[in-house]
Amino acid sequence: MKIDIIPLNKLSVHLDRLTEGRLWLKVIIGLVLGAGLGILLNPSTGLVTEGFSVWISSWLDLPGKVFMRLVQMIMIPLIFASIVSGIVSNTSENLKSFGLRLLLYFVFTTAVAIIIGLLVTVVLKPGKYIYALGGFSDSGGKKIVATDKSAIIDNIPDAISNLIPDNPLQSVLSGEMLGVVIFTIIIGVAITQLKKDAARPIIRFTESIQKVCMIVVSWAMLLVPYAVFGLMAALLSRIGVSVFLGLGYYMGVVLGGLVLLMLFYLLLVAVVGRQSPMAFLRGIREPQLLAFSTASSAAVMPVSMKAADDELGVSSNVSDFVIPVGASINMDGTALFQCVTTIFMAQAYGVDLSTINLILITTTVVAASIGTPAIPGGGVIILASVLQGAGIPVDGLVVIIGIDRILGMFRTAVNVTGDLTACVIFNRFYGTSK
Repeated sequence: MKIDIIPLNKLSVHLDRLTEGRLWLKVIIGLVLGAGLGILLNPSTGLVTEGFSVWISSWLDLPGKVFMRLVQMIMIPLIFASIVSGIVSNTSENLKSFGLRLLLYFVFTTAVAIIIGLLVTVVLKPGKYIYALGGFSDSGGKKIVATDKSAIIDNIPDAISNLIPDNPLQSVLSGEMLGVVIFTIIIGVAITQLKKDAARPIIRFTESIQKVCMIVVSWAMLLVPYAVFGLMAALLSRIGVSVFLGLGYYMGVVLGGLVLLMLFYLLLVAVVGRQSPMAFLRGIREPQLLAFSTASSAAVMPVSMKAADDELGVSSNVSDFVIPVGASINMDGTALFQCVTTIFMAQAYGVDLSTINLILITTTVVAASIGTPAIPGGGVIILASVLQGAGIPVDGLVVIIGIDRILGMFRTAVNVTGDLTACVIFNRFYGTSK
């Protein structure tokens, strides 16, 4: 069954004035001014007291907190409506092929991201400098031998069965996006089995949900330049320059890996998607900048859909399905970050990782990245379980948290780029003429 629905780009007229008003330029201005103010407000400069810096930072954070609350408030209904619309706009046979190949594609790109992370970290060894200085606090400069976590393999059947939520409402309330996505896909496929007369009211209802969500998003987007300004100012007012100097090499390795992953995406766009990489980058600059400034791929989802439809020429039946699913489970930049950080922590603690350890880390990161929340700090939340699975102490994560916001900006921009790359590739095979 295939039902004609209103494409999401027809419902995103409320974002048009933001595009015409050069939102990306306002974001850049907010970033620069916020960074400058944050440096001035840092107590290390001696211009303000620590108490005043903490007080003003809490107020500078306010626009960003309001923006993220608004986005998170409507994200689950928007994901539900968009995935259902994307499913019902495809024929049943198309959907079977589309969904399976999309899942395999996401697993493939995640594996490539992890391999890149493994290579750059093993070759460049960013943790060796921390270890040479005595390692993190509880390592004492002594080497630790990681235990092989074979139990992870035994738990794979349970992990697969647990992907299907037994209580969808609980997944919604707890913000477990993977459970919400799987539940939505099952409901969407079930709707395709209904007769047209029975399915039409449900489809119209999802269209209404999309429209309401886009209106709320347009309100939230008005706050973006102010949110970016405040978040950057608050961030740099709290983080000292010494943190950057001490962990600069590690940050450089992460950013280098992300650059290599971006080049891989551009290669896919050129070879498989048959589009100009430069034209692709020009078309996605707004979602990238918004992802960089908010560090939340979920917050960028509506803008990514609009960019895919209007700038990249992607069919709505492709973008309405790929973007929401990708924003929830396609976290290539986060997977690379988790892989680099895990091996960095092992090197800093003097942990000897065997081949089986590296294989288990790779497997765990693939699974963990799929379940990573699409919110700021989501990568670090999941990283603790990855470290425990590899037998690496988690105490050093305190240091990583201090710089995670900055790395989160870069990896989120890469995550969004990966989703839009998937749109271009799958549009070539499943897109419909506009």
